Amino acid sequence: MILGLTIPQFTALHVGLSFIGIAAGLIALPAYAAGRWMPRMTAIFLVTTLATTLTGFLFPIGNFTPALGVGIISTLVLAIALVALYGYGLNGRARIIYTITATISLYLNMFVLIVQAFLKVETLNNLAPNGNEPPFVVAQTVLLVAAICLGWKATRRRLAV
Repeated sequence: MILGLTIPQFTALHVGLSFIGIAAGLIALPAYAAGRWMPRMTAIFLVTTLATTLTGFLFPIGNFTPALGVGIISTLVLAIALVALYGYGLNGRARIIYTITATISLYLNMFVLIVQAFLKVETLNNLAPNGNEPPFVVAQTVLLVAAICLGWKATRRRLAV
């Protein structure tokens, strides 16, 4: 039991938070890149992404895994994003720091989504059972390129607050 939930229930909560964070990020960050500020959607994105990351640490951990490494990096990146946004109000360099760290946060959450999809969805797993076959590499490469393009565009825009 974790937080009074069975492992499957807790996993469902963790995945649900992740999906909400991804959906909110896919709304808030492109809007931000287009110069539109969405404070509520941004807050939902950051809070649910942070909750996803933190709940990931509550799963039974026997040793260091790539998932744990991604969680540690995600926590640090999210902390920087939160300080840039709520501590510095996106003033000065905090705007570009927020833009980069928020984009990385969304990327990491989606990176894990792709990894989990290839592990858990039978059709995808059949295409890339080891996680290093071309379909998996292509999916991760497309995600990385999209994240870089989104982050680059967002750093070039002025916000219409």
